[in-house]
Amino acid sequence: MPSADRRLQPRRTPRQVRAELTRERILTAAAHVFAEHGYAAGTTNRIAERARISIGSLYQYFPNKDAILAQLLVRHLDRGTWTPADQLDLSPGSLPATVRALVRDAIDNHSDDPQLLRIMIEEAPMSRDLLDAIDRHGRTRTAHLRDLLARHPDVQVRDVATAAELILFTVEMNTHKLMADPRAIPVETFEKELVDMVTRYLRGDR
Repeated sequence: MPSADRRLQPRRTPRQVRAELTRERILTAAAHVFAEHGYAAGTTNRIAERARISIGSLYQYFPNKDAILAQLLVRHLDRGTWTPADQLDLSPGSLPATVRALVRDAIDNHSDDPQLLRIMIEEAPMSRDLLDAIDRHGRTRTAHLRDLLARHPDVQVRDVATAAELILFTVEMNTHKLMADPRAIPVETFEKELVDMVTRYLRGDR
């Protein structure tokens, strides 16, 4: 994994509600600016103007727009949700529905703004916060899926830990690619084919 760039660390960690609100306003403004103008033209001056703060105030929180984009991706990862295990049917024959919930969660978590998602994927540099968020997100998601696979009676893979890693990578990477360019394939078709592929793998179909 690439090493973190120290220049990307936020300058100020909010300790009061007002400071946290200002930080969130900067991130929200940046998301709009990057989506509307692109990353190259999404300057810190435009972000500050959209956030209705001075450029000096913006620089109290972030040293540059790269740090802002990296933090946007951290926020994107941390806000991701998935269907809890106790809401899934783990009885025999329910495997396609369980896989569909996994795929649908991934689609829902990446469907808000395709243009911003594309920018985050292509442009976001590796900050320490981002590396930590990727690691935290990956470990939590893998443990969740590993538990589901171990409990489901229809799963026939030899190594559920490896299967969980492979499935998450396949679902996440393909969903990122699709939602960054939703014109490539209809979402309904993508969901059906990916669910079928993962289900066959987990059942051990040949």
